Amino acid sequence: QVQTVESGGGLVQPGGSLRLSCAASEGILSNYAIGWFRQAPGKGREGISCISSGDGNTYYPDSVKGRFTISRDNAKNLVYLQMNNLKPEDTATYCCTAGAQCLCAGASACFAHPNVGDWGQGTQVSVSS
Repeated sequence: QVQTVESGGGLVQPGGSLRLSCAASEGILSNYAIGWFRQAPGKGREGISCISSGDGNTYYPDSVKGRFTISRDNAKNLVYLQMNNLKPEDTATYCCTAGAQCLCAGASACFAHPNVGDWGQGTQVSVSS
């Protein structure tokens, strides 16, 4: 069982950057694929990145490809999401989850599946001038 905890959100201007962190209050993240979801007010959940266990392959949907980078620090039991060139449409609550593998639904979403842990509270990212 893995319990994830997110941090690093905040308010940033368009074009700015943030780095989110995903930690585990229980479990070892390197044993799992780790994915980031986001959910904006009034919208559905969107899988925006995933990093596989073992080989560390990364996966992104078109909406964030080239702007977001997911990475691991296994020594610290952390997964990061570096977000550059942020846009107002990136405003959402961001959550990380642990899963058995990374999957992508075409070019529109990438996520860890099936979920093997408990969802955290998420961290809020707001992009506004």
